[in-house]
Amino acid sequence: MTNDNAAPVILIDDDSDLLKATAQTLGLAGFSVSAFSVAAEALAKLDAGFAGVVVSDIRMPEIDGLLLFDRVLRLDADIPVILVTGHGDIAMAVKAIKDGAYDFITKPFAADRLVQSVRRAAEKRRLVMENRALREAAGEAQDGLPLIGQTPAMERLRRTLRQIADTDVDVLVTGETGSGKEVVASLLHRWSRRARGNFVALNCGTLPETVIESELFGHEAGAFTGAQKKRIGRIEHASGGTLFLDEIESMPVSTQVQMLRVLEMREVTPLGTNELRPVDLRVVAAAKVDLGDPRQRGTFREDLYYRLNVVTISIPPLRERRDDVALLFFYFAERAAARFRRPVPTVPAAVHRHLREHDWPGNVRELAHFAERLVLGLEEDAATPSPAPAEPAAMKLPERLERYEADIIRETLGRNEGDVRRTIEALGIPRKTFYDKLQRHGIVRSEFSR
Repeated sequence: MTNDNAAPVILIDDDSDLLKATAQTLGLAGFSVSAFSVAAEALAKLDAGFAGVVVSDIRMPEIDGLLLFDRVLRLDADIPVILVTGHGDIAMAVKAIKDGAYDFITKPFAADRLVQSVRRAAEKRRLVMENRALREAAGEAQDGLPLIGQTPAMERLRRTLRQIADTDVDVLVTGETGSGKEVVASLLHRWSRRARGNFVALNCGTLPETVIESELFGHEAGAFTGAQKKRIGRIEHASGGTLFLDEIESMPVSTQVQMLRVLEMREVTPLGTNELRPVDLRVVAAAKVDLGDPRQRGTFREDLYYRLNVVTISIPPLRERRDDVALLFFYFAERAAARFRRPVPTVPAAVHRHLREHDWPGNVRELAHFAERLVLGLEEDAATPSPAPAEPAAMKLPERLERYEADIIRETLGRNEGDVRRTIEALGIPRKTFYDKLQRHGIVRSEFSR
């Protein structure tokens, strides 16, 4: 039985009757099964892009299960291999688990035991393949800037930026905090013929009214107390390039009047002089509020808004383009790993779930910081699997004790990142007992390794 949307399983067993029965069991469980009686034929179908699980008997002629596992390991160490073994081969299977095999199952086995193990292995492989695809896509991110996304909204945004970048039209960029307004302004500059000039950024919300005019327009020596020497303002410094005014809604009213003249006349008068200096610049302004709405505009001059609003670009918040979140996360994780000289960690299912379900009110900035914390190992809450469901009231005492024991083992493995020695010491049990309990509870140690 095959299913194009099901996880693929390569099954190998030289016992034709058992091979047929096992293939039927996995097929009925929804897997897409390719069955082989010879390991060499199965290996010929495998490559590093295989998106599923390998299930193999250990005792087979020519290439046995252990040799098969070794070759799969060399091909791609992340392909889950489940070994089926007789009682006499348990020691070999345990060694294979230590070497990286996903699980082993002892004959005779219950069908549900195999299905559950394959299901967990398939989910792990799906995450590995998803992580790889996202990392590859993030590595190919256009221009190395986080204006990344495959959603229609982001494709339209990039297309619009390309269309207007090489014009001298002034632009108003709107978007929530952390959505990437300065990135948009920077791209408009980089993709224009002004790219050789300066990109000058000023956050109007961080400067007091007594300072912002001097910052923008510059001043002559002695223009005011403390002005000991001449200073070129941001506007003049941006001549030939691009001036980016962030949080322009915070600009003082008196400065707005002067800024309107700069936009209309393309000239600037520094403080302390009557000299008019021509400037050749493009202005990109950004606002967190809708300046077209009088209720949100507040004291911001309507005429300045209309002068800026030649072209308006709106950046959608992350919650409106959730399909881009994972791609952005991997871009930031790769960048953080390079900066901190750390490997990019394997991203567990809990983090993928958090990426999908969180609303990201801080948008791209919040996501970037989350990726940095995860690379540094500081996002334990998001990476910790959800606790097991509450015990049903009807569950008998032995069953409750079994579940409690399994939970303790899982919690201890998680706390020790899958390290067998530390886990055994913490639990205070012999190594053989530990592996017996892993098998009984269906716990796969490798799932807890970071």
